[in-house]
Amino acid sequence: MIRSIGRFLKPARTIPQVPWRAPHPWHLEWKRTTILFAGLFVFGIGDSLLIQSKFGNAPWSVLAQGIHLHSPLSIGEATFFIGAVVLLLWIPFRQKPGFGTLANIAIISAAIQIGVWNFPELHGSLYPKIAYVLIGIALVGIGSSLYITCGLGTGPRDGLMTAIHHKTGVRVGRVRLFIEIVALAIGWALGGTLGIGTALFALLIGNSVAISFGVMDKLVTKKSV
Repeated sequence: MIRSIGRFLKPARTIPQVPWRAPHPWHLEWKRTTILFAGLFVFGIGDSLLIQSKFGNAPWSVLAQGIHLHSPLSIGEATFFIGAVVLLLWIPFRQKPGFGTLANIAIISAAIQIGVWNFPELHGSLYPKIAYVLIGIALVGIGSSLYITCGLGTGPRDGLMTAIHHKTGVRVGRVRLFIEIVALAIGWALGGTLGIGTALFALLIGNSVAISFGVMDKLVTKKSV
């Protein structure tokens, strides 16, 4: 039983080939668009759980919270603002957004705000905080796997990362690390919550996405047999 669960949850090494993947970033179809929207919404809800845990936000939510604390913007609105600004940074690199890029900004921002409105803030007990963080990381992984496999365009942050990589030749991992550190540092300086939850997110999010890809690959393969 345990071995079967372990095999089922084995992380994937690559992005699985799925029947709903778009041939180009503006090829819209109801099933594909529904999966995209669902993935982005689940992603945002997961992010909101980290915020409400008061145990440490994901790096970009640290920045969004910092902006929220120093402006009339809600956290969801601050997230939208950040996404729009990052998208403007694509212009010098002549990077073109897809439908999923724009949906990413709008839906994740809205889902984060919905989650903040509906999940209570946690204070005191450690275990509920850890539960919020771990469930949030799992949801971000699931949401990421759903929207990435749609092939409707990268999120604004991923697009900036690949654009800088292609322009400078610096490795993708190093570019992403630099961008995340800048966002985290600015957010922390503005008063955003940085803590154990942030460290857990950085440590586990890659595996969460990979496990979600692996589960999706098995489900799609099983269905097609």
